Amino acid sequence: MLTFEEKIAIIEEFGELTKKEVSLGRVNFHYEESLYDKKNVVYHLHPNGNGFVYAGEIEDYPTDDRGMVNIRDFSGDELRNIVRKAIDSLSSTPAEKNPVFEEWMNDGDFSLFLMREDDGYHVYAGEDLEGAFNSYEEAANFLEEEGFSRI
Repeated sequence: MLTFEEKIAIIEEFGELTKKEVSLGRVNFHYEESLYDKKNVVYHLHPNGNGFVYAGEIEDYPTDDRGMVNIRDFSGDELRNIVRKAIDSLSSTPAEKNPVFEEWMNDGDFSLFLMREDDGYHVYAGEDLEGAFNSYEEAANFLEEEGFSRI
């Protein structure tokens, strides 16, 4: 297990982060350029080595209900990796992280395009917006109900 000082040194390698002293000797590191309300990347790093990194926007990390991962037993490489991914996840929009651009066609060879954009999923006929949806499933259901299938 890394010491508190070793964890601080690794996290300070990320010049994008701002160190904030909090109570009981704990330290937070903020990412002020976050595209989200969430700015804490490292939360309550404690002198006993316990602490958390925000991974709520990162796939493949089991998180608590706040989107945090406990880093108490992380190696140096694991800590660098999750901090980098956390910063990157707060630096890009959902559409940039997981882009969707699909063509759907009906039996009459008319095509529509399904795109993920910042505020959801949009269906276009050329440049004309045909529908806006909160989820991929809603958009796909709409297209299927209208007789379209993905090509």
